[in-house]
Amino acid sequence: MLRVLVVHNYYQQKGGEDSVVENEIALLRAYGHHVELYSRHNDELAKLSRLSIFQQAFWSKKTYSDLNALLQRFKPDVIHVHNTLSLISPSLYWAAAKFNIPVVQTLHNFRLLCPQAMFLRKGNICESCIGRNTWRSVVHRCYRSSLSQSAVVSGMLSLHRGLGTYRKNVNRYISLNSFCKRKFVEGGLPENKICIKPNFIADINSVSADRKGFLFAGRLSPEKGLHILADAFNPELHGQLSVAGGGEDLALLNRFPAIRQLGVLSSDGIRLEMQKSYALVLPSIWYENMPMILVEAFMSGLPVIASRIGALAELVEDGVTGLLFNVGDSADLAEKMKWAMEHPELMLEMGKNARKKYLSSYCAEVNIKLLINIYEEAIADIKAQ
Repeated sequence: MLRVLVVHNYYQQKGGEDSVVENEIALLRAYGHHVELYSRHNDELAKLSRLSIFQQAFWSKKTYSDLNALLQRFKPDVIHVHNTLSLISPSLYWAAAKFNIPVVQTLHNFRLLCPQAMFLRKGNICESCIGRNTWRSVVHRCYRSSLSQSAVVSGMLSLHRGLGTYRKNVNRYISLNSFCKRKFVEGGLPENKICIKPNFIADINSVSADRKGFLFAGRLSPEKGLHILADAFNPELHGQLSVAGGGEDLALLNRFPAIRQLGVLSSDGIRLEMQKSYALVLPSIWYENMPMILVEAFMSGLPVIASRIGALAELVEDGVTGLLFNVGDSADLAEKMKWAMEHPELMLEMGKNARKKYLSSYCAEVNIKLLINIYEEAIADIKAQ
């Protein structure tokens, strides 16, 4: 049994990444491993001065001090890092190195290559910073549309690239799929240190009701492509469209009264909607890494209609576990939704295939084996030094 220290900086708004952390901690404990969590929450930012926030992004004295004490007390076999921005900072990697403890880092987004984290600028894919210095992100104010905040994130990345923090002090990286791994290798991370392990959720027995209508569930923000789905939807052709979630694009829905607004739902509420829906629609315009909502759909035997972009084009097998449409193309999405309505038996078969894909790739039993193998590789890496 391993002693695992999980490190995560919680976001101000809970998202899929936070859920992954909680799921993996529960998974490790269920299989008998001893887990402790070191976390900070970005709600702390409201109490700090701007200067203090900037300093902590580069090097958090608090994190370094906390981890020095924690590592001496807990003595973990491995440290598993998720998010470090803004408060934990890369100082944690140097605390781990001081005690010669292996580090595994999950790459939930593209932050190490792109300060904005999504390779997205003004609604379009932007790869200007891949494999290069990230000063362009400052010019374009890519992080939160702020010159100063973009400069801080870019500066932090440049500093720790120069120090070799990401090259020397991380023993294994976890990429969520092959597409993302290729991007990280292109961006300069060592290929031999990058392992592929998808996200997972524990299986929940569900009973499917009579399926009808399409479902969108997630954060209502521009990169999720809700505007594309709203333009594509025609109630006369597609029946019903339900949207679950909250965010800045909520006002957009008010212009489309035919769309059924569900608001923010609990996990159980979303799964209930999945059991009643015909297909999940993922019209994202950015390189999604591994959307948890897709894994939940597959678990529920729900086919997915997704943009043909980035990892989504690999995660959804066109005509097998769902349908793909040209990214940003409302007319193409409308055609795919119409086709789905006209072929209920084939969509039902795709749902069954999606369930099989979940069982073979995204269930707990598969995930724990992958995770422990990665930990053991990282531990062996330290021992070999």
